[in-house]
Amino acid sequence: MPSHAHRPATPAPHAGVPGPAPAAPPDPLQRERAHLAASRAALRAMREDAESLNIADVTANWVNAEVLQGEIDARIKSLADLAGTPLFFGRLDYLHAPGIDLAEGASGESFYIGRRHVHDADGDPMVIDWRAPVSQPFYRASKKDPMDIGLRRRFGYTGGELTAYEDEHLTDPAEAETASALLQAEIERPRVGPMRDIVATIQPEQDEIVRAGIGGTVCVQGAPGTGKTAVGLHRVAYLLYAHRERLARSGTLVIGPNRSFLRYIEQVLPALGELEVKQATIDDLVGHVEVRGTDDAAAAMVKGDARMAEVLRRAVRSHITPPQEPCVVVRGSRRWRVPAYELAEIVEELMNRDIRYGAAREALPQRIAHAVLVRMEQAGEAPDDRVQDAVARNAAVKAAVKAIWPPIDPAKLVLRLLGDPDFLAEHAEGVLTPEEQKTILWAKPPRSVRSATWSPADAVLIDEATDLVTRTHSLGHVVLDEAQDLSPMQYRAVGRRCTTGSATILGDIAQGTTPWATDTWEEALAHLGKPGSAVEELTQGFRVPREVIAYASRLLPAIAPDLSEATSIREAAGDFAIRRVPSAELDAAVLAACREALAKEGSIGLIAADARIPVLRAVLEEAGISALPPGAETSAESRLTLVPATLAKGLEYDYVVLDEPAAIVDGEPDERTGLRRLYVCLTRPVSGLTLVHAADLPERLGEG
Repeated sequence: MPSHAHRPATPAPHAGVPGPAPAAPPDPLQRERAHLAASRAALRAMREDAESLNIADVTANWVNAEVLQGEIDARIKSLADLAGTPLFFGRLDYLHAPGIDLAEGASGESFYIGRRHVHDADGDPMVIDWRAPVSQPFYRASKKDPMDIGLRRRFGYTGGELTAYEDEHLTDPAEAETASALLQAEIERPRVGPMRDIVATIQPEQDEIVRAGIGGTVCVQGAPGTGKTAVGLHRVAYLLYAHRERLARSGTLVIGPNRSFLRYIEQVLPALGELEVKQATIDDLVGHVEVRGTDDAAAAMVKGDARMAEVLRRAVRSHITPPQEPCVVVRGSRRWRVPAYELAEIVEELMNRDIRYGAAREALPQRIAHAVLVRMEQAGEAPDDRVQDAVARNAAVKAAVKAIWPPIDPAKLVLRLLGDPDFLAEHAEGVLTPEEQKTILWAKPPRSVRSATWSPADAVLIDEATDLVTRTHSLGHVVLDEAQDLSPMQYRAVGRRCTTGSATILGDIAQGTTPWATDTWEEALAHLGKPGSAVEELTQGFRVPREVIAYASRLLPAIAPDLSEATSIREAAGDFAIRRVPSAELDAAVLAACREALAKEGSIGLIAADARIPVLRAVLEEAGISALPPGAETSAESRLTLVPATLAKGLEYDYVVLDEPAAIVDGEPDERTGLRRLYVCLTRPVSGLTLVHAADLPERLGEG
């Protein structure tokens, strides 16, 4: 449908108010611009109202004042009118007022759909939040199911100025259903800077995932460019809108694969008005110790295996010592004796309940004290709860608890497990083979927790041990992106953060590049503690050019034969070139490809095997071209990012120059992982890809 389409419906004076606009400009585009200007003025007034609030006489003390002022400051910040971010991107003209029975012949209402709610001085809405139920038809209505929508209007912007509109008359049988030119233009707009929201272009299949209920966990298998990360972030924004009080109490968290990725996505939620969502990497979650070392692939595989949970459970429970002596409590002139066999019964009962080690240790003195109180009552005394608490704090009871159920330092436990072959063998018997035990043992055990050279996998083991001692706090909702790369023990660490909440799991089996990458989502969900959760597959791409995704998909039979091949709705075929050069000319050819990309609009990513990064950085510096690190925000002066292949996942660039694919494959421990890494790198471009190589390409790719 062309911009400035014919038969525009007369807009309401503001969203949600029926009737024609009085004294409206005759030109439809001018009327919409007037509504945009009025909406911006209303938003400024809302912000000024929040800034003018005086809480001096409404709080009882300074603590309440601090809390209330913090909420007001957050409100003020959320009402910022972001430069270049349109207040609304669409309009819905309902045939009937939603939720209201109108008289026959009465008209419906018009609603402007935007990133946040805006109301006028009377409280009437001028812009409706995209997450509100009344906004849903903007994403799902069609000719087959118009959802009571007579007209859907999309708006086009240039530099924040409303410059075009496009109409769809969903109930007009004479109007054919065609693709939206504005929607297509928004999808194909160059990517400059960090990841942006997709709130104006959410597709029906994406919207179903975004608006899925909070009660269950959703796993999204998404091919490159299908918007799975954006879907996950918009789902967080939707859940915060629909369940704000619940999630305000329990919290939300977005987990990404690395800091570069988190920097890349960090502006999406604030642009949607959500400022309080925390972001972290897996390493951040399990940061109980300083990580300074690494494991080889074999050791990391064993440490990341779910069987390690049983080894740790055995090691923790081995600290419990059956009582051999009675506990004698002296109070005044009386001595109260709890025999060893009764203490053993108490201990056995606590162990059979299989509660956390620390919780059982806290319960043990109360159980012993209760046994003493029973004897006091049998002797004719009438002790109360204060007496029981005093007995629980008695030195004899404390000594018995320390001997039977001593405190555990999780880091020291893991230190001993990895440094003492006898201790490991005792608790890994029948779980790990002798060869596997040798693989994870330290060659030279460190003397202390602080001096140990912990690896990321060790930190996850400590987190597991910590949870065995003290329950991990559960959040209301967790989003886990690039989930295919986690080990079973890492899945367990994430699962502990949402045991009483839900999760959105995002990933692509074909992009699994760790030795322990999951082969099925069913297995991953079981480790997360969310078995049986729904798995949704996204195969329609919006980012990667058609020719590029088709070329990359040649690798799928070797790396993920069960997945469907992705398609792309992008009309632009994109620039795609494969250039073979002599080895001596490789660096010069890569530099030339970068210069060609810099002559175009948009961001450029030069992706190469990690071992090639220092060489290429030197080449760029000699040529006077500045190169940004992954995740850094581009600018007009610096648009090229030098990306190690191992950090490319989740990032996107308008143009990608891919250096020597064979080196990327060879940089991984096995061919399958190397081909998966190459698949990731091939699918980073939005507008064009130039592949430069001197060595032979992988057989499945061929020469073009």
